[in-house]
Amino acid sequence: MEAILKFNLPEERREFELTVDASKWYSVCWDMDQYLRAQTKYAPDDMPEDVYKTLKQTRDKLHQFLSENSVDFND
Repeated sequence: MEAILKFNLPEERREFELTVDASKWYSVCWDMDQYLRAQTKYAPDDMPEDVYKTLKQTRDKLHQFLSENSVDFND
């Protein structure tokens, strides 16, 4: 199978750059997800509860955004 994406440059330069950088965006989202996971999974006993909840809510929100855009780390 082959897929070819065509862009009308320079008018569609931004769309082209977003497409080319998609793997970088994926990496940023993955890294943030793993950071938030580690912060909550290995939270020190003295971490304030409000900080823990904020980190958990932030990770949940990231997953919500991914789901709403039909993006999954497992695909």
